[in-house]
Amino acid sequence: MKGKVTFVDTDRGSYAMKEMEHDQEEIWNYLRSRNFLYYPEIIRYENRILVTKLEQDIAMPKEQKAEDLIDLMALLHQKTTHYKEVDISDYKELYEDISNNIFYLKTYYDDMMTIIESHIIMSPSEYLLARNITLVYSALNFSKEALEKWYEMIKDKRKQRMVILHNHLELSHFIRNQNAYLTSWDKAKFGIPIFDFYKFYKKHCLEFEFDELFKRYERSYPLLEEERLLLFILLALPSKIEWNDSEYAMCQKISNMIDEMIKTEKLISPYNTKNREQEES
Repeated sequence: MKGKVTFVDTDRGSYAMKEMEHDQEEIWNYLRSRNFLYYPEIIRYENRILVTKLEQDIAMPKEQKAEDLIDLMALLHQKTTHYKEVDISDYKELYEDISNNIFYLKTYYDDMMTIIESHIIMSPSEYLLARNITLVYSALNFSKEALEKWYEMIKDKRKQRMVILHNHLELSHFIRNQNAYLTSWDKAKFGIPIFDFYKFYKKHCLEFEFDELFKRYERSYPLLEEERLLLFILLALPSKIEWNDSEYAMCQKISNMIDEMIKTEKLISPYNTKNREQEES
């Protein structure tokens, strides 16, 4: 056993068995109808118990594996794209959720800095955050301004581009041999395409050059302007730092958050520059 998966060796071959959190019959039927067959062969699926053929992963550089996963993500979105009628209330709910999150994070870090600055001597982790708090506020300001721009773009639109989202993309859920496979489809659902890239980024952002991976994804599946802007808003939002670890762990946690914000700014800034030049012209 490994996590929630049971691996079974038999005289007929090797298999993986798992109880699914949700019934995904509709998802697999839709994938088959769109000729997207890049998942391990399903041997049996009954009462949410899934049995698949066990595919062996070959050793390869993780950078190459990330590129192959991005290519497969783009192919999944290409093959399952469709358009759905939406109401302004759908957009407004998303707008309000993100707006409330921005306000919450701004208040949270304001209160945190008030406490930190009241200390006669800051701890190393407090000093690290204080030295870099402008990055947090800059990210929040960008998200707030971009959110208003996004809402102006979409408030009169009545159709939304939808795809099947794997919704749990990470390197451990990608297998490569002579073919490519995505595993762990428990959380798959219909949604707007940006969330697969968003979740993969949040899982692996410090491991890869994501500006190149994003260009690779868009060469195969260009995002609409409003989709790209919404993705950048979500990527730019800083994490909430919880002060619940040792001092060493807190320094590491804050350092990782700072590195992530710097990498995110590097990913986003070329597109902001292009947009500003277009608006000025």
